[in-house]
Amino acid sequence: MKSVKLLSLAVLAALAGCGGDDGSNGADGNSGINSLISQTLLNVGDAQCLNGGVQIDSGLDDDGSGVLDVGEIDATEFVCSPTLTQAQGSALTATTNNLWYEQGQSVLAQAELNAQSLMNTKGKAKNVILFVGDGMGISTVTATRILAGQQLGKMGEEHQLSFDKFPFSGFAKTYNVDAQTPDSAGTMTAMMSGVKTDVGVIGVSEAISRGDCSTVSGNELVTALELAEIAGKSTGIISTARITHATPAATYAKSADRNWEDISDMSAAAVSAGCIDIAAQLISFESDMESRFAGADVDGIEVVLGGGRRHFLPKDASFNSADAVSAIEGDRTDGRDLTAEWKAQYPAGSYVIDQAGFDAVDANTTARLFGLFNESHMQYEADRGNDIAGEPSLREMTSKAIDVLDNNEQGFFLMVEAGRIDHGHHAGSAHGALTDAMAFADAVKAAVDATDPEETLIIVTADHSHVFTMAGYPKRGNPILGKVVGVGSTEPSLASDGMPYTTLGYTNGKGFRDLGAETDADAGYSGDAVTGREDLAMVDTNSPGFHQEALVPMGSETHAGEDVGIYAQGPGAHLITGTNEQSVIFHAMDYAADLVTKAEQAIN
Repeated sequence: MKSVKLLSLAVLAALAGCGGDDGSNGADGNSGINSLISQTLLNVGDAQCLNGGVQIDSGLDDDGSGVLDVGEIDATEFVCSPTLTQAQGSALTATTNNLWYEQGQSVLAQAELNAQSLMNTKGKAKNVILFVGDGMGISTVTATRILAGQQLGKMGEEHQLSFDKFPFSGFAKTYNVDAQTPDSAGTMTAMMSGVKTDVGVIGVSEAISRGDCSTVSGNELVTALELAEIAGKSTGIISTARITHATPAATYAKSADRNWEDISDMSAAAVSAGCIDIAAQLISFESDMESRFAGADVDGIEVVLGGGRRHFLPKDASFNSADAVSAIEGDRTDGRDLTAEWKAQYPAGSYVIDQAGFDAVDANTTARLFGLFNESHMQYEADRGNDIAGEPSLREMTSKAIDVLDNNEQGFFLMVEAGRIDHGHHAGSAHGALTDAMAFADAVKAAVDATDPEETLIIVTADHSHVFTMAGYPKRGNPILGKVVGVGSTEPSLASDGMPYTTLGYTNGKGFRDLGAETDADAGYSGDAVTGREDLAMVDTNSPGFHQEALVPMGSETHAGEDVGIYAQGPGAHLITGTNEQSVIFHAMDYAADLVTKAEQAIN
């Protein structure tokens, strides 16, 4: 018989009758016929023993062959292996010695340390930094992670972006009060004020009518930046878009229409009704705050960095900046030079328009910094080297802003937007969007490196997503901007039409463009939308100028409506978990820094 060590004592006792010399019961020995036992090992998954075990057959050796044949079996019993209840032993070696398993254990250990060091006290955060990747949906985060890893020589999928490493995360539902798929005005207002609102309005509740100036009064919302100002903290705004664009504007302005960036964008009726354009509100922020809140003594926003110079300058060529790209840079029809007004209001401040001016700013001695680096949006990260006068990166602006703001012992509030992720997607350029998202992750890392995690809450999120997809079945490590190559293959996979296709694509937009080495994603807007499939066999889809195919032809790719990620570290970060209304982000920031209470105390 085979030696089997899994028999229980109870089973052995039950089978004792088959262990005699001869006879049907192993004891009588009158017939001279031997009794036999046959034991068969059962594999895991056996119908009788799911975890494996032994099948025990017994009976008389009727033909005297010394082998228990099937027809001689009188009884069959099963002894099943017990279910594993502990993660130990040689049976689990293949699992526990696996690299993925070990990494998982490491992550769990770090999570336990994070939980043990939680600082749940309300108001523990001295500083708050809100990072907004405009249009950075989950598919954008994933594709950016892979691209960043591949540029470092990795396969890519295993890479981690700076905010991937944050200990807490959750989701935000992005819909506006009146829209299933949102815009940046309504979503950023929700994050900054804790109140969801309509599409296209800035810093006001849904009780207003878009474009109707008369409905604004009484419906203005209070933002986290404004509360920080009243509480005595320093404040800052950074964007690679125009600083008057929807996302940055929602930190400081109140407007019935996001498009009222300067007075030339407004109707005569709106101007006559007393509504103020967004650029002008930025310049008058300090006095406006003190007028709105009796007893408040604020000193204005300390750092403002971004694009959008045209909205601050008169429509007069004599006011053009040195790096103006238009014959007349300014758009304002009221004759006001808001940059001059800012310099008169803050004579000790530094106003800069290019890389050289930015680099010359000494953050240790500069109390106030205003930088407008382009007449419209700043350059895409991939195209930044082509700027006429040079532009600082998002990482450089973030580092400089923190160095200026942290001179205040009361702490600071800073909002940083990567606005051109959104624009790259609208243009149907995954390369443009993802390289800007990589620059965004670098800026987050700069903030992490420059601050103390015990006193600084950092939240990274997006206002909305885009109709940007990762599809097909590409093998691990396949170039994320490339054509789909399947597992075990070296040639591109073919669709049913016999043509290759890319991993990344868009549901709608202008569609296919092959612009070669072009780094300005907006170049893709020229020409009609491309309908139908293109043969990509001879096209370098990894080039900066390649624009992915789109299913539905449109003048511009659109936003999408699904949830976006929220990532957090620092005091109060534990509040970022689960699926939330987007407005909850404000409440987490308020709890962490106790903004409302401190602002009320300052006023009273």
